[in-house]
Amino acid sequence: MSQAASIRATVATSNNLTSTASLAGRIFLSAIFILSGISKIGAPAMMIGYIGSVGLPFPSWALGIAIAVEILGGAALIAGYRTRTTAAILATFSVFTALIFHSALADQNQFIHFFKNIAMAGGLLQIVAFGAGRFSLDARRQ
Repeated sequence: MSQAASIRATVATSNNLTSTASLAGRIFLSAIFILSGISKIGAPAMMIGYIGSVGLPFPSWALGIAIAVEILGGAALIAGYRTRTTAAILATFSVFTALIFHSALADQNQFIHFFKNIAMAGGLLQIVAFGAGRFSLDARRQ
């Protein structure tokens, strides 16, 4: 194999790995949003009470918005549809939910949930910066 062919093979392998890792990352990040949205549908009264307990107005509306953001945003992220915008919305949602629902940092459980949300926002900002990759609807539109 010539050196040029070897370089092309290495680049192709690297591009496939990058594209596959990008898709896997989007799926992994989306899972928590989709599952959380589905769980809210399964126990709406509990969630309305929880949302109301932190002082947010209109807890029923807030619940509907949260479900829509989590399920639709998670599905769009997996599909790679308007990925940078979707990831930015989900990152913002993650930071706001960390600040609103997990701000009692003296409680170890809340501390872990707070920084889980912040870490998720960090991963989502990587998607904002670098896009969805080749295996996405966004790549097909270009």
